[in-house]
Amino acid sequence: MDTPLPKNSTTQTVADLRSWLGDRLSTAPAVREQHGKDQTWNPGAPPDAVAFVKTTEEVQRVVVTCAQHGTPVIPYGTGTSLEGHFSAPFGGISIDLSQMNHILEVNASDLDCRVEAGVTRKQLNTHLRDQGLFFPVDPGADASLGGMTATRASGTNAVRYGTMRENVLNVTAVMANGEIIRTGSRAKKSSAGYDLTRLLVGSEGTLGVITEVALKLYGIPESIVSAVCPFPSVEACCKATITAIQMGIPVARIELVDAEHVKAFNAYSKLDLKVTPTLFLEFHGTEASAHEQAETFAAIAEELGGGPYSMAKKEEDRQKLWQARHDAFWATKSLMPGKESLATDVCVPISRLADCVTETQADLAANNLYGPIVGHVGDGNFHVVLYCDRSDAGEYARVKEVYGRMIDRAIAMGGTCTGEHGIGSGKRSYLEKEHGPALAFMRDIKRALDPKNIMNPGKNAAI
Repeated sequence: MDTPLPKNSTTQTVADLRSWLGDRLSTAPAVREQHGKDQTWNPGAPPDAVAFVKTTEEVQRVVVTCAQHGTPVIPYGTGTSLEGHFSAPFGGISIDLSQMNHILEVNASDLDCRVEAGVTRKQLNTHLRDQGLFFPVDPGADASLGGMTATRASGTNAVRYGTMRENVLNVTAVMANGEIIRTGSRAKKSSAGYDLTRLLVGSEGTLGVITEVALKLYGIPESIVSAVCPFPSVEACCKATITAIQMGIPVARIELVDAEHVKAFNAYSKLDLKVTPTLFLEFHGTEASAHEQAETFAAIAEELGGGPYSMAKKEEDRQKLWQARHDAFWATKSLMPGKESLATDVCVPISRLADCVTETQADLAANNLYGPIVGHVGDGNFHVVLYCDRSDAGEYARVKEVYGRMIDRAIAMGGTCTGEHGIGSGKRSYLEKEHGPALAFMRDIKRALDPKNIMNPGKNAAI
């Protein structure tokens, strides 16, 4: 259990911070509410104040002040996370990093860059475009790169380019005692010491506040081909995905969109797709290799009853397709006015993907629940958005039961309770089931690095 920190400490903390932050420290109710509640039904809790910082040294000064008074510290990027990562159940100071939005260096010849934590992925890619480079991790929302690092984000390109875990070279972070550390060099590999970079990637602000991130970059492909392929069933979509991965086709994106999502896309994004389970795909390479990949996948799809297969090569057509995919949450939400949403994800080995998806669909149908499924199926990760009228006690209970069974099912299949959303406060109860005795060692690390438990308490593996 987390130990609540004394609320009376916060009054002095706010006074000390206001003395030098001035109007960059806000206690306005609307600002505090915005910094305490995410987009789904996870119960939010506002911080006592929000500090708008501009430098790593300012973050350090806020953390030192909070440490002196035992006041919680909650990092905040763009507010796009979905598991209650930035709620403030014990009050405290939200550190808003959005004004730390400078691209500090781009080393084109070494394919790396260093950015402040508030830089968003779209901002970085706009900056890189003229140099023929891009950063591939794409969780959909225009999230901050600091937040993406803290939650170990993934996205539509992960099947080819990996997640934040594979693409972060090092981070600069302010630790709970106020020390500023950089966790590594620009070298592509190192055997020197403990891997503090991987420790902080995915730590969700519970060990330190990430203020800068060094990232791997990639050359923009010569040719990009997107495609849409309808299938007779979700199972057929999954089997086509598994076959493509096992054959070694270097697919850049392979996204499952179930029939309910297709229906929502057609209405919300003005598409004209057949209402059936569908795969959205993208292939990168030379003009010849990208087309060869696309044609090979088309042959796989045909054997499984998929098609007709349509390709999009024009930039505007590809952008429209992927924008529809990124708007999936809002598309389905528009069909469920008045209902709350619970967006969640699990990830399993791809050999168990079809089983996990179809069993989840059957559970939803048996309980008369609307839970459209979409996913980065190339790496076994899929998402369900569960809609519920919370005032309907029966429906609410069924949603919670289906939610729990889906996670239990994924873990039993050798998977995880979350592939990319993270733990936050929403999935803490599943950590012990997934990690067993290893959870105690995670908590030992938390105690060692944050003995006062001020860093984002109530989240992830925090005590």
